[in-house]
Amino acid sequence: MRANLIRRGMIILFNGVPHRVMDARHHTPGNLRAMMQTKLRNILTGASLETRFSATEDVDRATLEQHMFKYLYSDNNTHYFMNEENYEQIELDDEALGDGTYYLIPDLTIQVEFYDSKPIGIQLPSSVTLKVVETEPELKGATASNSNKPAKLETGLAVQVPPFVREGDLVRIDTAENKYMERVNK
Repeated sequence: MRANLIRRGMIILFNGVPHRVMDARHHTPGNLRAMMQTKLRNILTGASLETRFSATEDVDRATLEQHMFKYLYSDNNTHYFMNEENYEQIELDDEALGDGTYYLIPDLTIQVEFYDSKPIGIQLPSSVTLKVVETEPELKGATASNSNKPAKLETGLAVQVPPFVREGDLVRIDTAENKYMERVNK
């Protein structure tokens, strides 16, 4: 694929080694050619580096296996998952999951990514429904057009929600952008 298609979260091969794209920005300085400024993390060693690619340069995307696993529980910064077909259990740490830790709720079924038969991360669903555990009280007559207020969700994620959302409400969150989408009826 062309380097201008690199996006955050992708796994690419850089110098023959798989790297997770932690950040990617398209950049066109003055009268120079377009480039992609990226921050990469080596999946095998955990080392980070920053590098530039010409926007028209070819980049190899790593081939990953994906298997469905059910989230079981977390212990400190380790998270445990189980393959429901063969009951195999794996564990991943906070670093491998990144922001994905904010979406781990009991019995959530997700895709776990493997490289050379080793689990390296997860592919989150596009949205997850979470419970609001802390927010300011509802304002009478508040509508969605008013300014948003902060809310803390059951997993510790903090998002901005409309003023009509109350503690105990279920809300749908966009996992790609960590943003409120809608309130869900119970």
